[in-house]
Amino acid sequence: MSRKTKEKKPGKGKWAVIYILTFVVALIAGVLSKQISPSWAKDYSVKWTDEVGTAYKDLSYGDLPAKKYDIYVPADNTKESYGLIVYLHPGGFTSGDKQYDHEMLEWLCSMGYVTAGINYTLRDDEHPETSVYSQSIEIKAAVPVVIEEAEKLGYHIDSLGMAGGSAGHCLAMLYAYRDADTSPVPVKVCIGAVGPSSFYPEDWSCYGFDARTEETDEAAAGLFGIMAGKKITPDMFGTPAYDEAMKDISALLWVDEHTVPTLLCYGAYDRVQSFEASKRLDAALTEYGVPHDYIVCEHSGHGLQNDSESSHRYSQLMVEYLDRYMPVR
Repeated sequence: MSRKTKEKKPGKGKWAVIYILTFVVALIAGVLSKQISPSWAKDYSVKWTDEVGTAYKDLSYGDLPAKKYDIYVPADNTKESYGLIVYLHPGGFTSGDKQYDHEMLEWLCSMGYVTAGINYTLRDDEHPETSVYSQSIEIKAAVPVVIEEAEKLGYHIDSLGMAGGSAGHCLAMLYAYRDADTSPVPVKVCIGAVGPSSFYPEDWSCYGFDARTEETDEAAAGLFGIMAGKKITPDMFGTPAYDEAMKDISALLWVDEHTVPTLLCYGAYDRVQSFEASKRLDAALTEYGVPHDYIVCEHSGHGLQNDSESSHRYSQLMVEYLDRYMPVR
């Protein structure tokens, strides 16, 4: 795509800071947005009791305070093996916590799975060096620890499903697509909603990066560089060097014929992350013949709040995907 040119203006570097701050604020706003639970939501929850399972919380997988996980095991411990579902929390890579996903983890556990929520080091004033890449590496390190703990508790793990929302969905895709070859057990499925999957400025109209001016290109390079944890410059856009630099955090660039079955859900009016990027991901999964479903909430933003029927279908398909690709035996 050709770039528009403008005269240089004083203080041009401030645009990068402004766009980065806008991105963080929008992500947090998207996470905090609430909606009234539809009537069908009760079908995807459970009253957690000892008869359903047991939760072990705030176990460590490393030395840093953030490196904690919760594991939920079903009351029935008589099976020869179990599937593990990891659900990663949202929060724009800067906030959030596994504890807020307990209802999801409890419900999945009630279906007969071992489940786990994993925290990761957030990018904040105390950890300004944190990137999406470093967070993904923490998840990669945590998964074997979770599996080992399940084994200690008497639950042999033979399969893995990765899932999450928003930032957690991005990290789940990276593990399922990028790191599946090194997983201690086979990754069978990836499920998630509204997670960033690629970082082409022309797709990020939600922040005006599609204008491709000198100022917006600089802002995009600054933001994407922070997310990747490396130096990105505007002249890299549209080159193989850019894809290579961003591959570590771009699930799209890992899609091939071996990619695991995938369930996706996105809002067409997302102002937090790129909806256009999700179209690229759907196209790539289709090109390589990967079994997948791509649900678009046509009237919703990041919170998927205005499309009850589509959101319901996403929940239904979640159950169908687990039954098909990680059946409880």
